[in-house]
Amino acid sequence: MDRRIVLVTGASKGIGRAAALELAKAGNHVIATARSEKALTKLDDEILAATGHNATLIPLDLRDTAAIDRLASALLERFGRLDGLLGNAGVLGTLGPLENISPSAFQETLDVNFTANWRLIRAVHPLLRMSEAGRALFVTTGIVPRPRAFWGVYGATKAALETMIA
Repeated sequence: MDRRIVLVTGASKGIGRAAALELAKAGNHVIATARSEKALTKLDDEILAATGHNATLIPLDLRDTAAIDRLASALLERFGRLDGLLGNAGVLGTLGPLENISPSAFQETLDVNFTANWRLIRAVHPLLRMSEAGRALFVTTGIVPRPRAFWGVYGATKAALETMIA
């Protein structure tokens, strides 16, 4: 049987990096995306050392909506399907009173944490349907059920994500 093909966003550090490495160790072919090509290359070296297989590395800024559409087209052409999507990429943004948050900081947090995930779902859904058991999983936060002062923008974007994927 072919290895399952799993796309991981935000794979260069933290939860995304750890998940990409574990998914590869479990026998999946990982398509790792992140803004940092250097960090992706380091991840690939670790995946190769642990599994004997390379990951597919795609430097990607999720604020570039056209790049998300190009990603889906490239995945269709190369793999013909997608078995899993781990939507992990996110930004904390500015923490503080809402009146002190700049419109650009607000927009970036919304774009990365919410809008990019909608674009990803929209773009790769046909690929997930081509899999025998395509699945999508998104990383959110404990802030949603337990709001905290100064975390309003971040919490709102993650609450929107949870509502969208419910």
